[in-house]
Amino acid sequence: QFELVESGGGLVQPGGSLRLSCKASGAGFSLADYTIGWFRQAPGKEREVVSCVDSSGGTRYYADSVRGRFTLARENAQKTVFLEMYSLKPEDTAVYYCGAYYTGSYYVACESVNYNIWGQGTQVTVSS
Repeated sequence: QFELVESGGGLVQPGGSLRLSCKASGAGFSLADYTIGWFRQAPGKEREVVSCVDSSGGTRYYADSVRGRFTLARENAQKTVFLEMYSLKPEDTAVYYCGAYYTGSYYVACESVNYNIWGQGTQVTVSS
């Protein structure tokens, strides 16, 4: 088992950018065996998937609300997954979480995975 730690959140003006990081720490695992997802939860709303990537890194999913503005990248050697966010809007304000699920070398649609390893979240606030 390992831990996930998110970082990079903060306060940004509309139209601005942020880069979130999700770092996996621990021993005896390879991040390349895990499907990774980024989620967000705004006050009074349910947690929603923002973007995710399968274990091979070959297939990415983006929610309609962020497609074209957010980019997910995974760096397995660094045990880190990034979420680059551009053209941020007030409605992007939320706590952002990363999640992981072991899939090994099998392909699973990352937006359908039942993630079971979670980070503590990082707050993103978009406001003028």
